Amino acid sequence: MDHSKTVDYQCVINAQDVAKRFASQAGDIHLFSQINLQIVQGESVAITGPSGAGKSSLLSLLAGLDEPSAGSIELCSKNLSTLSDSEQSAFRASNISFIFQSFHLLPELGALSNVMLPLQILGQPDARQVATTRLDQVGLGHRLHHKPAQLSGGEQQRVAIARAFATNPALLFADEPTGNLDQHTGEQIIDQLLELNRAEATTLILITHDPALAARCQRTFHLDNGQLQERQS
Repeated sequence: MDHSKTVDYQCVINAQDVAKRFASQAGDIHLFSQINLQIVQGESVAITGPSGAGKSSLLSLLAGLDEPSAGSIELCSKNLSTLSDSEQSAFRASNISFIFQSFHLLPELGALSNVMLPLQILGQPDARQVATTRLDQVGLGHRLHHKPAQLSGGEQQRVAIARAFATNPALLFADEPTGNLDQHTGEQIIDQLLELNRAEATTLILITHDPALAARCQRTFHLDNGQLQERQS
């Protein structure tokens, strides 16, 4: 696989004094503040915390999908807020992938076409070959043309994993990737996700409520009452 991306392999996420607040009729809601986080290339990092603590909002900030109310975030040594919308989109397409709880597969497309799609958007000429290889890696080489409705929940999430890794991302964000799966299937999915993460040296940032899942990552942070604290294993 080609990993020749223009990234800083020492620090791919550098968040400094990050805050997020929202305006409401009752006044400003301060979701979190003074968050500092540095993540290096190849790390697996879990972020835990109670519902409503702002985990998904923090993920959106770290992925460059939203801008902080204060502070700064650099991804691969770039501050995305200094880029135009088109430059931000191009950067995310080339460097960032996502895995969601609800899979987000296109229902009208088969597994192969779902995995090919981000490669085709990037103009990769061997999209079919790469997508087929990725589906083989997650054990779905025999399901290339099955649509999401014809796949189990675990199989759909494996398609999503194959799609996420197809573009060789520097950063992979996973938001409750086992939330819609039973425990056994969820464990299998995490096995595959972490195995690919190690093999590809991709930086994984995982949002989860599951302490057992968080414990399998190299570092764990807990977000609560507006503060992010690292928990020692």
